[in-house]
Amino acid sequence: MSELLRAHQHWVFDMDGTLTVDAHDFEYVRRQLGLPSGSDILAELAKLPATEAQSKHQWLQAYEAEVAANSVASPGVQVLLQHLVEQQAQIAVVTRNTKALAQITLAAIGVEHLVKDEMIFGRDCAPPKPDPYLLHQLARQWSVPAQRLVMVGDFHFDLRFARAANARSVLVNTPTNLWPELTDHYYPCLSQLLAAIC
Repeated sequence: MSELLRAHQHWVFDMDGTLTVDAHDFEYVRRQLGLPSGSDILAELAKLPATEAQSKHQWLQAYEAEVAANSVASPGVQVLLQHLVEQQAQIAVVTRNTKALAQITLAAIGVEHLVKDEMIFGRDCAPPKPDPYLLHQLARQWSVPAQRLVMVGDFHFDLRFARAANARSVLVNTPTNLWPELTDHYYPCLSQLLAAIC
């Protein structure tokens, strides 16, 4: 299976929990915003009247900004991205965060020089994951079929994102393969992913 990944040159990464050590307390966020436990926060906010949604988005962005500024790199992330750059692979980051906070996060973990600014996409750039719009857009931009893209993430949103576009899905940074029906490749950490493609 690792041979399949080694041949791929178009990589898309989730950010929080994938490139970083996840520090978000989403249940706390839901409680503060008055949303149901376990719900899709962005989807729930999209259902609200505009004024209420705006107020809650402001609170959410303030919370996310604090997390972004204190981000910690996921072990092995710099080496993995540097390897892909040296292999002349295309790299993009797609997050359910905003682009501005993604830029802050990537700088905080020391990889901002490894991802082109125009290849950073947030929820303010396009419909958020798992909507496959951005994977199709990247495939067009890179002039390859979506099947040639590899989507790396730590949550089912990332895997469903890949599935919806027919891209390859890689689950990382979880102790077990939590969603085998959505996962093409599973590695417990980024260092093991790197070992598989070297």
